[in-house]
Amino acid sequence: MLNRPLVLLALCSSALACTVSPVPSSSPAPAGSSSEVEEPRVRTVVERYLHGLKFNDVESLRAAFAPDAKLIWVRRDGTMGQLSQADWYKSFAANAGKEEEGDLTIALVDITGDVASVKVVENYPKEVYVDYLNLVRAGGDWRIVNKVYTRWSR
Repeated sequence: MLNRPLVLLALCSSALACTVSPVPSSSPAPAGSSSEVEEPRVRTVVERYLHGLKFNDVESLRAAFAPDAKLIWVRRDGTMGQLSQADWYKSFAANAGKEEEGDLTIALVDITGDVASVKVVENYPKEVYVDYLNLVRAGGDWRIVNKVYTRWSR
């Protein structure tokens, strides 16, 4: 038996009157795709990504990301920025192999069937980054298909 959290749907006709009822569950997840089975696999991919960040290791990053994955963030001026993998990898060249100071952790893993979302927190001496990674399992392998992130100075 799978332990699933109860998902509630709130239907509100006004700010004061809401009805809360369980959301009907869809058909069970396919066999062999439970979070208990897939979470270690997802974490392995995200840990490869974190290793790539920590050690400026492009090969680890390439192994974690799908080739056409995008990185999206909000720039300090409020506009949206986007990088391709190729452009992002260029930024690691000057520091290849150098270990970065900081604590990088997986804060949350959420898996449904063949898709997953992972929150990563990166605490560096001068900045904090929060990444939201979306992963897809295709052909039996998990890969990061996009990354959105925010950052702020300490």
